[in-house]
Amino acid sequence: MKSDIEISREAVLLPIQDIIKDFGINQNYLEYYGKYKSKLSEELTEKIENNQEGKLILVTAMNPTPAGEGKTTISIGLADALHKLGKKTILTLREPSLGPCFGVKGGAAGGGYAQVVPMDDLNLHFTGDFHAITSANNLLSALIDNHIHQGNLLRIDPKQISWKRCMDMNDRVLRHVVLGIGAKADGVVREEQFTITAASEIMAILCLSKDLEDLKIRLGKILVAYNFDGEPVYAGQLQAVGAMAALLKEAIKPNLIQTLEHTPVIVHGGPFANIAHGCNSVRATKTALKTADIVVTEAGFGADLGAEKFFDIKCRLANLKPQGVVLVATIRALKYHGGVEKANLSEENLVALTQGLANLEKHLDNLSLYHLPVTVALNAFATDTQAENSLVEEFCKRKQCSFAVAKVWEKGGDGGLDLAQAVLKNLENKNEEFTPLYADESSLMEKIQTIAQKIYGAKHVDYTPAAVKALKELEKLAYGNLPVCMAKTPYSLSDDASQLGCPKDFGITVREVYVNAGAGFVVALTGTVMTMPGLPKNPSAYQIDVSREGEIVGLQ
Repeated sequence: MKSDIEISREAVLLPIQDIIKDFGINQNYLEYYGKYKSKLSEELTEKIENNQEGKLILVTAMNPTPAGEGKTTISIGLADALHKLGKKTILTLREPSLGPCFGVKGGAAGGGYAQVVPMDDLNLHFTGDFHAITSANNLLSALIDNHIHQGNLLRIDPKQISWKRCMDMNDRVLRHVVLGIGAKADGVVREEQFTITAASEIMAILCLSKDLEDLKIRLGKILVAYNFDGEPVYAGQLQAVGAMAALLKEAIKPNLIQTLEHTPVIVHGGPFANIAHGCNSVRATKTALKTADIVVTEAGFGADLGAEKFFDIKCRLANLKPQGVVLVATIRALKYHGGVEKANLSEENLVALTQGLANLEKHLDNLSLYHLPVTVALNAFATDTQAENSLVEEFCKRKQCSFAVAKVWEKGGDGGLDLAQAVLKNLENKNEEFTPLYADESSLMEKIQTIAQKIYGAKHVDYTPAAVKALKELEKLAYGNLPVCMAKTPYSLSDDASQLGCPKDFGITVREVYVNAGAGFVVALTGTVMTMPGLPKNPSAYQIDVSREGEIVGLQ
């Protein structure tokens, strides 16, 4: 079969205004970035404000493995299949980060015949949203250091600056750096850290803001440092808000593109789910809900991270009411969680597959806590056997959840029709209301314990002295009512990436806690998770190039 980029390049794209014309969106509401990309204008948001909302379906997955689960591919194929069945469907996705594109994970445009196009545009620069977020983040950093250099009227303690610079690239040497070395005019010497742009609070703020005014309010609330008396200092006190908002004026508008089968896709925002909240923007999701009958969206990594944060942060803060969930699994991933090495995943192994089902079962049990109907989507690979597929199907019957084999990578929307029918049937049968996992009034420590014990299955939660001190300080500053964003490895239900399947009798260690006051949640870092990833020994960047004809090659 052809490579993803070959399939993408051979696609016949429709002008972007034709993609959305049946959804009541006039081309006057599109702000064009060439023929096949556009932003959706502020006027459109105002026009559709009172429209009835469609139904929201979340696509999530079991814990990811090196074999790949294809969650985005399933999301795209499901949206195309629903479109084929005559349902007015819009897909909403996150924007890809350059870090994974040049690192090891690759892009985020799906695969095979279930892709979002133009694929190379989407993965590289797109409409410049990530660059705008990076610039706004680093403008705030520059204003902080300049304020200290110019007399420090706010008495900012250089040793208590919590705001970090960022860049949209995996660059491990920037995790810990020293600034201000040189002459007196070069600023105050201090330690600094970089995060990847996907982990910047500006990214979270952009994704959770309902409009430009809300964005500005949130920017002003960013807690950037403490002064010498231990009192918090906010971005608003540094007169940073107006200039930051100016940099984000266009980035806050959602982006519209299409699938290979011309289903509309709104792509906006890109926080990672392991170190951030892992969902596309509220504006993207709400715009889709106001214009479509069914909206398919996804959350990053496995359900223990992306889905939990989608439900307990995004849905809570934006008052979203999802109606169903698709849980993506693969035979290969199940065998990997059952103890099979990556090199042997193509061989039939029913014993390992049975053992690996413990991981899928835990995610199903977790999703039941939110009172939503779940469909297991088994993403098909050529090496899967009928015996293996039947084993998973029988397991799903015992768990009383719907099941479908999806062949969207090979067949596009046609390969997702069984999945689409299962999802639609679940929507008809739904009789319970979505419920978040914990109450707003629970303490921060109670929220952390609830997530760790109910979602991860941890026996206990341990805290470093620094984490305990931070939790007390945040409660004292009246941030105790905020939801919690857990930063954790995506590869295990525990905070140890090597513990596969469904580990038992383990503890979670919270080593650091801080508030994203503008975004509206508290972050708890567990294990050894990094907010600035590094490149692998053989990064994908080695294969990426531009041909003589000006075409990008080597993107995955």
